[in-house]
Amino acid sequence: MLMTRRKRKERKEIEIYLNNKPLIQVYTMKCLCIIFDSKLTFREHINYMAEKCTKLIFALSKSAKLNWGLIHAALKTIYTGGILPLLLYGALVWRKAIDKASYKSKLVRVQRLINIKIAKAYRTVSNNALCILTGLTPIAIKIQETSEFYQLTKGNRREEILVDHDM
Repeated sequence: MLMTRRKRKERKEIEIYLNNKPLIQVYTMKCLCIIFDSKLTFREHINYMAEKCTKLIFALSKSAKLNWGLIHAALKTIYTGGILPLLLYGALVWRKAIDKASYKSKLVRVQRLINIKIAKAYRTVSNNALCILTGLTPIAIKIQETSEFYQLTKGNRREEILVDHDM
């Protein structure tokens, strides 16, 4: 896979041989459950995670109807323990991708689906109101918070290692 962010036109097909056999060039690659594409836009990764979480939410919605089923506390626990970690996995790597509105809207759509189930609200309620009703942080802020927290903890470890090494 040839990875670049250059905008100019260049030859995209490369020919590499291994033991006199041509290697097939790919345009996406999955590494540690993060899907990288050739332009590092993470479009495929966001689409994959949104689709996976949407399927989970629809499977969950069979047992969480408006007037019966799982209570909101159980649904909130399922979201924070199961769906949110799937959405936030590798956020430090692809955090800049959600600056694009179309990618951000896919993740907001997933959070909206589960917020409707947790609040037992109708689908006409706005997303901001749903976040307030359920007490959940909007997904864009949560991604930013997670990546910054990781950077802080990683930075603190480096300082601890340097201090321990100096002694």
